[in-house]
Amino acid sequence: MAANSIEPVIVETVKGGIPLDRLGVTLMHEHVFVLSTEIQENNPQLWNEQDQIDSAVAKLNAAAERGVETIVDLTVLGQGRYLPRIKKVAERVALNIVVATGVYTYNDEPMYFAFRGPGRVFEGPDPMVELFVRDITEGIGDTGVKAAVLKCATETEQLPEGVERVLRATAQAHRETGAPIQTHSNALVRNGLLQQKVFREEGVDLSRVVIGHSGDSDDLDYLRELLDAGSFLGMDRFGMEFIAPLDQRVETVARLVRLGYASQLVLSHDCPCFLDYLTTDQRELVAPSWNYTHIHDDVLPALRKAEVSDEDLRTMLVDNPRRFFAANAPY
Repeated sequence: MAANSIEPVIVETVKGGIPLDRLGVTLMHEHVFVLSTEIQENNPQLWNEQDQIDSAVAKLNAAAERGVETIVDLTVLGQGRYLPRIKKVAERVALNIVVATGVYTYNDEPMYFAFRGPGRVFEGPDPMVELFVRDITEGIGDTGVKAAVLKCATETEQLPEGVERVLRATAQAHRETGAPIQTHSNALVRNGLLQQKVFREEGVDLSRVVIGHSGDSDDLDYLRELLDAGSFLGMDRFGMEFIAPLDQRVETVARLVRLGYASQLVLSHDCPCFLDYLTTDQRELVAPSWNYTHIHDDVLPALRKAEVSDEDLRTMLVDNPRRFFAANAPY
């Protein structure tokens, strides 16, 4: 190999690694299945797995027909992640599926980790970090699928000790592997700032973090504080109008673009193909537009009407995801 040659950046997907430029139009915060695993495993009458796999394939292929080339499935421990099921979907869809590792909790770390690790009964290295690193470097279970991103969550105004532990484990796995971080935050209580504080304390480059669900708020002072610290913002709940309506979400994005922040925004729906928290009828009642084609069918036309240029739309849908995954070197 020539001395001045550059190794291409490879992004792991369910079907294997792909060059960075094959990500294309990318929805950065989505889900395929969000399940209450213990309930489902003990009550098989509650859902038909094959029917839901078929439905997920149809929904994702509809997105692909609109031009979506990649989704990032941020389903992690605590949300029913099960890669053998996702592999069945990936084999039948015309887009890439990137998967995550991490723990999703609003309160305490899972009991599996409660007695082991820093400050616990059995003091030692955090097994959470070891698990995350293995998912990224070796693969999830025996599936051969490697996670390409880390996910964690904060929901409340204060930071519970167990949740802080998850954030710090996420940061440490990030520094060891270089895999970037995406979060669930509650913008209505401005807790993306708590996430940035913990990550900063752990030595994380905040430009390698997406503060998720930031589009739930139109508080520009809060959003600009996150942006000016270097992070990307996930404007990633289009269709969840019971939290914030479409016109507010569109106007917030348009205002941030006019202020020069297009290079730090990513767009998505936070949409699962199947979510067992609600029945199909309940979901349709509270969020009739919450689907994988909403951005292309409704949001992009609304953003263009708000004078967001096609160049800026490409920045948010193509260029920013590439930059996010390109910065994947360990510290």
